[in-house]
Amino acid sequence: MAYERALLKLSGEALMGDKPYGIDPAIVQSISEDVARVVSNGTQLAIVVGGGNIFRGLKGSAAGMDRATADYVGMLATVMNAISLQDGLERAGVPTRVQTAIEMKEVAEPYIRRKAIRHLEKGRVVVFGGGCGNPFFTTDTTAALRAAEINANVVFKATKVDGVYDQDPKEFPNAIRYEDLTFQEVLSSELGVMDSTSIALCKDNNIPIVVFNLFEPGNIAKAIAGEKVGTRIGNANCK
Repeated sequence: MAYERALLKLSGEALMGDKPYGIDPAIVQSISEDVARVVSNGTQLAIVVGGGNIFRGLKGSAAGMDRATADYVGMLATVMNAISLQDGLERAGVPTRVQTAIEMKEVAEPYIRRKAIRHLEKGRVVVFGGGCGNPFFTTDTTAALRAAEINANVVFKATKVDGVYDQDPKEFPNAIRYEDLTFQEVLSSELGVMDSTSIALCKDNNIPIVVFNLFEPGNIAKAIAGEKVGTRIGNANCK
């Protein structure tokens, strides 16, 4: 089952590759080329990108910054990533629009739901930057929110691991990977793959989540084609 319209959630950390900070152009181009193959097959794709490779609001507030101020700085970091991703996508031949929740019309469109949907219908990738425009919400929650708003069939959470585990596989070699989970299982077990607000939002709107390894070649295309990749999270009646 291929998905007609999907939302891909990329962490900011994914864009820095092996670098300690910032953006690795080679990683951006690799992701862009994978996305280009997906879009060429007819899938309508939107992307939400985080900003943790540049600035993370929670770390800023932990260091003494006002939490709301720190979160706004983090939102601006996501816009830098969104524009960088747009550049990579367009160099890969994919028409792309960046929409931001915080208006900055010189570099991006403001987020307008109906306009975003129209871009998708015309075969353009839409990259959502600026989070949801409000502090105290993560970009995971933004991904769930935007997916519901644009009527996406699925949320893809691209990570550095190949699915959801019962504990951190980097620290615990005997960690068990799940193939399928319900939203309730994720919430009750506090598995931490995404924050509880985003999980609840997807649960309420019956939008499945697929968690997979971004850095396995071809995984984006396999996931969107409906192949068994990573861990699938859904309601009990659609597992």
